[in-house]
Amino acid sequence: MKPRLQVKYQETVAPALKKSRGYKNVHQIPRIEKIVVNMGVSASLEKGAIDDALKDLQLITGRKPAISKSRKSIANFKLREGQPIGCRVTLRREAMYEFLDRLVAATLPRIRDFRGISIRSFDGRGSYSLGIADQTVFPEIELDKIKRQQGMDITIVTSAPSDSEALELLKLMGMPFAENR
Repeated sequence: MKPRLQVKYQETVAPALKKSRGYKNVHQIPRIEKIVVNMGVSASLEKGAIDDALKDLQLITGRKPAISKSRKSIANFKLREGQPIGCRVTLRREAMYEFLDRLVAATLPRIRDFRGISIRSFDGRGSYSLGIADQTVFPEIELDKIKRQQGMDITIVTSAPSDSEALELLKLMGMPFAENR
């Protein structure tokens, strides 16, 4: 069974984009290619910090995270080459649509004083990035079991060549953008 958001894209979003932008070919219609979720962990924290981040990210995404290691040593940051500094997960296909659906429907509305996400976080090539300051806004995380607050970055990579096309795609997919930001 296909995820709800994937069905919505195929049945309503893609035809609406084709009509509004006047695409001649179905391959020109922008689509979401992948979602990358990244948690950076300070190298100065104790060893258990990276394990906690791995567990939280696995609960949130449903996939096993890959550990990011430092590429070179930086003495001022007490960082050594090869030391774990974070973890990341790349979601594609059905897992990507399910995660985006949970992000839009359940997670973002749980953020305190939420008035929509900023429209300025596009990178110029059609990808959108947003930061979440605390992992406890995800319903999968149990508040009793967390030891430290951990933020994360979420990047939504689209096939849109421009930011305006990506914005239209994400709006039609249900992303709650703030109107006056």
